Amino acid sequence: MKLLIVESPSKAKTIEKYLAGEYTVRASVGHIRDLPKSNKKAIDIPAGFVPFYEISKGKEKVVHELQGLAEKAKEIMLATDPDREGEAISWHIKELLDADKKVKAPIKRVAFHEITKEAVEIALQSPRDIDANLVKAQEARRVLDRLVGYDLSGLIWKKVRYGLSAGRVQSPALRIIMEREREIRAFIPEKYWTLDGLFETDPSTSSGREKIKLQLTCNEEPRDEKIVNKILDIGKKNPWLVSEVKESEQKRSPRAPFTTSTLQQVASTRLGFSPSRTMQVAQKLYEAGHITYMRTDSTNVSAVAQTAILALVEKKYGKEYAEAHTYKTKSKNAQEAHEAIRPTHIDANSVGNNDEQKKLYKLIWERAISSQMSDAKLMKTKVSATVVGHDDPSTSSGQSIPSFSANGSRVLFPGWLVCDTDARGEDVELPKVSEGEKLKLLELNSTEKATEPPNRYSEAGLVKELEARGIGRPSTYASIMRTIEERGYVGKQGRTLFPTDTGDVVSSFLEEHFANYISDTFTAEMEDELDDIADGKREYVKTLRDFYVPFLKEVKVKDKLAKATNMGEAPEGMLCPKCGGKMIIKLARNGKFYSCANYPECVGARKLDGEEMAGPKDLGRPCPKCGIAIPDTGLDKNGKKKRVSKKVQELGHLVLREGKFGSFISCSRYPKCKYIEQDEEELKKKMTDVQCPVCKKGMMMERRGRFGIFYSCSNYPDCKNAIKAKPTGRICDICGSLMMEGTKTIPERCSNKLCQNHNPHKIEKK
Repeated sequence: MKLLIVESPSKAKTIEKYLAGEYTVRASVGHIRDLPKSNKKAIDIPAGFVPFYEISKGKEKVVHELQGLAEKAKEIMLATDPDREGEAISWHIKELLDADKKVKAPIKRVAFHEITKEAVEIALQSPRDIDANLVKAQEARRVLDRLVGYDLSGLIWKKVRYGLSAGRVQSPALRIIMEREREIRAFIPEKYWTLDGLFETDPSTSSGREKIKLQLTCNEEPRDEKIVNKILDIGKKNPWLVSEVKESEQKRSPRAPFTTSTLQQVASTRLGFSPSRTMQVAQKLYEAGHITYMRTDSTNVSAVAQTAILALVEKKYGKEYAEAHTYKTKSKNAQEAHEAIRPTHIDANSVGNNDEQKKLYKLIWERAISSQMSDAKLMKTKVSATVVGHDDPSTSSGQSIPSFSANGSRVLFPGWLVCDTDARGEDVELPKVSEGEKLKLLELNSTEKATEPPNRYSEAGLVKELEARGIGRPSTYASIMRTIEERGYVGKQGRTLFPTDTGDVVSSFLEEHFANYISDTFTAEMEDELDDIADGKREYVKTLRDFYVPFLKEVKVKDKLAKATNMGEAPEGMLCPKCGGKMIIKLARNGKFYSCANYPECVGARKLDGEEMAGPKDLGRPCPKCGIAIPDTGLDKNGKKKRVSKKVQELGHLVLREGKFGSFISCSRYPKCKYIEQDEEELKKKMTDVQCPVCKKGMMMERRGRFGIFYSCSNYPDCKNAIKAKPTGRICDICGSLMMEGTKTIPERCSNKLCQNHNPHKIEKK
């Protein structure tokens, strides 16, 4: 028996089908080993940054199966993904197989840049050893990220707030977002005016009577209303003529086939996919054998693929549309042996198991095909017009009234745009006019506007910015986006990224105290050093030591900082609701708030909108986990309740808190004691009047999980019945399951996915 080990189960099925029983193909299902969560156990720094790996939780069965099959195999091939991370996974598998003394077969490495029958068979004919340099580079990246994250996060826990974290690559990304946000905050808008006129061409000319819209053109839009009114007055009282017509033939060259970065950017702008979603869909297309490997920074296309594309273009569009192109890869560390992302079967222009896969494949196919097509030829036209015979120094700094103009273009030869039609844009074709031709003014209007701050980054824009600054690599962009969003440092409004209060505070702290370590230069240079390890040009231990020794020293120095509880002064007039004193800005788990400057003597607090915050309400009950009952101390001579001794305060008692999703009861010593129980009043709000149909005892109630709101039995965990949406109370007349709220097109549907009533439209379609 020959054993072939890949990463993905779906990839395993595709390859096993191609090999027709020659190999038994199994999947590791991604990583099978990782560093322990505790840094003390994970890395032996004095010994030379030696990592200690352990089998990932839940992967014991996978490892056991692979070892069992390897014991019977006469040949073992490791075919994980063809990148640095895939190389490391192969090494981890080999380490575990070597540890099994019953495994006698030789272990070799193969790499599939595309999952086609031909590519798989060719790759299996050229096995190699595992690339130790690539493994070391991946190990250095993993160890480095762990050391930075562990030490920086620990410091932020102490100095800012418990539960926050920082990272080597995501912190620079957050800084870039915050720098743009500060530009927006500091921006002062200024008023300006735009002027546009609607004109009619001379009916006696060759073009006849046609309308043309022209706009005021000058170096800077007018900011003085008097000048605007003067231009309008002059323009309406005087005749107009065409002062200039410029025509120039221009070429638009096709774009290079996709790299990981450009695919994520275009999929975001055209399809609305997040970078992580793009990579998930692309992974499925790769595993099914439809596209080449999707983690690449190369724009190369193989000679075989280029020949096939040119043949297809000639057949589909005509010989004049086919033109071979080679593209220079912008990334200085690009792996030129790899290819750009392209279809594996050039003639298949529509594949995929669902709409997302079909849309992304179409995008990849059009980009790859159009990259080997001829330039588009456009006729660019600019028409300018001005008032006849008027010269007024008051209108524009001693010059005559500024001209009005319009730009347009028409396609002479579409070239590659006939394939990638979405890249064409809107062509505005202007009427044919001649210099000196009279124009009839129909309308002349002005619009008051204000200058706008720079735009916030979209995910596509941030990926482009990270790539331009050399931060991260193709395989890391999606995880950077996902991390800063999951940690609550960045939110999304549509496609726009904006920093949260928490992200603002964390980034500001790091910029103030660790500016060097999250700078563009330092981060990009570290990426280059990791690439040098992969190329065998740098040593693993020296690279990590050169970074970590000064970094750790810096962290220890900052450990002496006072806790950053004060995030700034509250606006003037924002006073404490309890004592009337000054207030300061603090950071809570859900964002910033105003706190009394005299805390803890005074616990007055307000939300940012000025509304008073009640704060935790003492319930007078001991915490079941760590506390004792709070004694009744009576009143002091002023009639106020006596303060409880500090010793007793340190023992936990229960308080009612307001959280992101409603009120709840917790220990007063949180986060040292994490005891939590539900507030009965809050539970009543979440309870429906629908009985659980499974146990017949509990009621269906609202809960919140990692994917949002769902409804389950109140008898959980004794009864684990759960549905995705709010139950309506009706029972399905087909299967007896609960009916639940649906969508606009299906107002009510069965909670059972297998039932016809779950998606009646789909059943009707079939």
